[in-house]
Amino acid sequence: MTGITEDEVLHRTENNVSWITLNRPAAMNAVTWDQRERVIALLAEASADPAVRAVVLTATGKGFCAGADLRGGAPAAERVAGDVARMIRLGAQRLITAVLDCEKPVLAAVNGTAAGIGAHLALACDLVIAAEPARFIEVFVRRGLVPDGGGAYLLPRLVGPQKAKELMFFGDALPAADAERLGLVNKVVPAEELEATARAWAERLAQGPTRALALTKQLVNASLDGDRATALAAEATAQEINMTTADANEGVASFVERRTPKYLGR
Repeated sequence: MTGITEDEVLHRTENNVSWITLNRPAAMNAVTWDQRERVIALLAEASADPAVRAVVLTATGKGFCAGADLRGGAPAAERVAGDVARMIRLGAQRLITAVLDCEKPVLAAVNGTAAGIGAHLALACDLVIAAEPARFIEVFVRRGLVPDGGGAYLLPRLVGPQKAKELMFFGDALPAADAERLGLVNKVVPAEELEATARAWAERLAQGPTRALALTKQLVNASLDGDRATALAAEATAQEINMTTADANEGVASFVERRTPKYLGR
């Protein structure tokens, strides 16, 4: 891929977990267009690869992601109608959608400041573990901007509209402990324990019934957007699909035989 070096997005797969690490610490991991494309591609690969059964998104240095790297864009005077909407649609929105639509559980290990699209990248993940120094900032208002990357969709669903508006209207930094209290973060740990905790959670997910987790993720993500009848129909369809998997058969058999199930992700 042109425009990006291999070390700007680190990637490894260990114990069925795909580790995706933003690695521009000097820029607080402000994400470039090319980095976004790389992360989107890695999430698509994780969905398609049966050897990958969970994903961790994390970063190096003191920042998780300080937002979008705005350098190199067209000057305002040179934009024409449609340019900004197209940029958002093809950039920030595609990145967030890639996380939401990944067929494997995605865990954010937030090592430091998550601002703007960086905050939304974390909040789009299925589970969030944050280091104690981490902060979440809806920074857009500080720049006179409207939130992008699905923020006005994600945040009210996590904390309710009133709190979402408070966070977005003022743009104050939200410490990790407060984010946990509000339900934005599942767990806060000392910085030196972040990687080990993320690994333990991710490897536990990777030992689970992978297709059942994917279907559960789809049901939960869609639950706030439809009516009860639609949700129940989707649930019945998911059950029908899941009962064709080897893991579902193993789960039932292990219950009957009173033993611990061994899931293969199929």
